[in-house]
Amino acid sequence: MKCLRSGESLGGADEVFPSSGSLASATKDFSASEHSCLGEHIDKKPDTGNIEEAESSLRESGVLNYEEARALLGRYEYQKGNIVAALHVFEGIDIGVVTPKIKIALSRSRERRKKHSQNHAEPQMSIHSVGLLLESVFLKAKSLQILERFKEAAQSCKVILDIVESSLPEGLPDNFGAECKLQETLNKAVELLPELWKLADCPREAILSYRRALLHQWNLDAETIAKIQKEFVVFLLYSGGEATPPNLRSQMDGSFVPRNNIEEAILILMILLRKVTLNRIEWDPSILDHLSFALSVSGDLTALANQLEELLPRTITRSERYYTLALCYYGAGRDLVALDFLRKLLRSREDQDHVPGLLMASKICCENCSLAEEGVSFAKRVLRNLDGRCNQREDHANFFLGVSLSAQSKLAISDSERFKRQSEALHALETAARTRNPLVLYHLSLEYAEQRKLDAALHYAKCCIKLEGSSNIKGWLLLARILSAQKQFLDAESVIDSALDQTGKWDQGDLLRTKAKLQIAQGKLRNAIETYTQLLAVLQIQSKGFGSGKKLYKDNRDRARNLEVEIWHDITYVYISLLQWHDAEVCLSKSKAIKPLSASRCHAIAMQYALAFRCQEIRDWIRPRRHY
Repeated sequence: MKCLRSGESLGGADEVFPSSGSLASATKDFSASEHSCLGEHIDKKPDTGNIEEAESSLRESGVLNYEEARALLGRYEYQKGNIVAALHVFEGIDIGVVTPKIKIALSRSRERRKKHSQNHAEPQMSIHSVGLLLESVFLKAKSLQILERFKEAAQSCKVILDIVESSLPEGLPDNFGAECKLQETLNKAVELLPELWKLADCPREAILSYRRALLHQWNLDAETIAKIQKEFVVFLLYSGGEATPPNLRSQMDGSFVPRNNIEEAILILMILLRKVTLNRIEWDPSILDHLSFALSVSGDLTALANQLEELLPRTITRSERYYTLALCYYGAGRDLVALDFLRKLLRSREDQDHVPGLLMASKICCENCSLAEEGVSFAKRVLRNLDGRCNQREDHANFFLGVSLSAQSKLAISDSERFKRQSEALHALETAARTRNPLVLYHLSLEYAEQRKLDAALHYAKCCIKLEGSSNIKGWLLLARILSAQKQFLDAESVIDSALDQTGKWDQGDLLRTKAKLQIAQGKLRNAIETYTQLLAVLQIQSKGFGSGKKLYKDNRDRARNLEVEIWHDITYVYISLLQWHDAEVCLSKSKAIKPLSASRCHAIAMQYALAFRCQEIRDWIRPRRHY
């Protein structure tokens, strides 16, 4: 102890404890590294806690053995910053030799606590010695981490958890080892191990370490557990790897077991939110950020909205709650619910000029013709509040304003009002088009086309396709229809063929239908029938794919059914033009099997009757048609 206090050479340490030959051998083994690595720090005093723990150990066992001596010396060097020297000392400790004694000491200490008796024989190793040795293993891991030997550091740190877990399989009791900092060492080891595996580029081991830290009873405090949970969530969501599902054998039958990284992260985040609600941990905004990302990726934004609604009032601000809820419901396809939350947000005096909320409300309104007037109001409020301070947001507002004005012009009663709305819509869209946004150019081209200004519409449609790299089907369709309006049917069909070459089979429905209509306009009825046949084959493949899907594909499935009915009616008109009555009847029966009630089918039947009368074939063809 005098040697440790003075910082002098430890070569004569055997004179201090003449009964301990092991201490003499430990200090002699260490003398070489002492002279080589510690010379410049010779006058620095060690932490007096070392001495107190050594004295406590000596009082209990009467001897400081070889491993304990090295643990003390190693910690002394680690505190002085001599990492290489400290590691050299720690490597001299054969932890495998003392592991059985440590396990016996831990298990017997647990038994004494359970029986509340002080009459048991003392274990061969004191709890102070256990804490000292496990701390040496932890400091060895930290030394290896500093030296960037991460895998060895992780393996060393794992030894601590293995020893404690095997000795105390039911978990640590409260205040276990507090007097010798054993609990503190264990807490640090539990936190450090996953980080070491990540640094060693061993993601599977890192995930197993996180799960081990959270599932075993380490007697960690609530904030430490929350910290580990948040770090685990970040690793699950953003590491780029896919973990195997956890083996939760201790769970009850029927309990939820996550199947992938996203589900496991969501489960942990929901546990964290529940702890916040119960005031067990402090609120951390990153919890909501990560949960938003996870549920967005999984496609379940309604669940995110439910979690937001369960948060206590003052956890997040009113404006943030309403705006985020609106985003959730809008992403889930419930536009009107999202708009109701935005209306609540924008009604309050404090948030009536909430620009993101106004922009989102105007976006929702411009997508619904019946809300066009309200969309115009929201967009104008955005422009009034910005007043030239943000060009990007102003361009978005002008775009939404232009689309809403265009929709509003279609509902105008007088020609003068309709012309005024159309002029304002063009002006707003042209202002927004300075950003060269393909979506803005598409709507600008569409507005010019609806006003029969076809040359300008053709120009902007070509610009839109060029900016999008020919990747948007809507741009191709608009260009083909503008050319068709100019009676350039061959050019329009060539445009559709180019789009078909660059589009996958599943996305060719609208293109093939437009091509068939162009062929009908050119009088190529047989070619149109072949094109419709291709289109029906595509829809059949899609219906098989949707048949195995879940509610995520419900809207697509309904749209595909409606499109199939319309296609059968289109083919019916072609067969009527060709005077092929039987084939027309077959097509009508196909559409009836899909959708029993259809106004367009009634119109096709009427056309069939009218043409049959004109062709003087009524007596050979008409039969009772009541079933239609």
